[in-house]
Amino acid sequence: MAFSPEQLERYSRHILLREVGGKGQQKLLQSRVLVVGAGGLGSPVSYYLAAAGVGTIGIVDNDRVDLSNLQRQILHSTPEVGQPKVESAARTLTALNPDVKINTYATRLSPDNVQEIIAGYDLVVDGVDNFPTRFLLNDACVMAKKPLVEAGILRWDGMVMTIQPGVGPCYRCVFPAPPPAGAIPSCQEAGVIGAIAGVIGVLQATEAIKLLLGVGQTLTGRILTFDALATRFREVAVKPNPNCPVCGENPLITELQEYELACDIRGNLRKD
Repeated sequence: MAFSPEQLERYSRHILLREVGGKGQQKLLQSRVLVVGAGGLGSPVSYYLAAAGVGTIGIVDNDRVDLSNLQRQILHSTPEVGQPKVESAARTLTALNPDVKINTYATRLSPDNVQEIIAGYDLVVDGVDNFPTRFLLNDACVMAKKPLVEAGILRWDGMVMTIQPGVGPCYRCVFPAPPPAGAIPSCQEAGVIGAIAGVIGVLQATEAIKLLLGVGQTLTGRILTFDALATRFREVAVKPNPNCPVCGENPLITELQEYELACDIRGNLRKD
């Protein structure tokens, strides 16, 4: 695959890097990444993946742009309020980099469609705002042996971890099951500073790019947390749980399950 003059200019700063070079950039252009959620986290993730020249990006979101989204969801703008987020996202990303093919899925992930949707991608990035989809994605990616870049934000805090099935722990190794429905406040009550979505989303995009290139040390087996008020990162080492219900030695979960919708708050950080 030869670069066009425009591509050589567009990706010149990547090509200069020893860890990327021409071969690495070609690998990115041939890669396929699924971003679940076109909100606070999905916005910077997909924006930087498109800028990097990831050849195919899938966007899953069944929501419409709301005015309250614009404080953090940088894929969207005021004239797009009321429009489907996947359509707004596709326009923004295509305008940024026409090299990139954008696949849109204006649907809610469920046990019936998640395996089919993730099957066509090299890795998955989770930018959703609810427990059911978070656990569903974890389970589906473990079963399909797909890398998953997980993250969450709440108030001034964020976290990121990378899940590589068969290599390190999955999300359930740390949080075995969703909380009971009604046990936590609504998603609108806690609040989130918009810029924290940018910090954490950019970290997710960086993890995805490293996975695609096969370079560096990812956050596999590590949870990286960020306290924006103190401007402090903290790393927590985590190990595979042999009793994990989905990736353990004797898994109890062998089929994908549907969970009742419950919002997410502190302790298991909200993702939006």
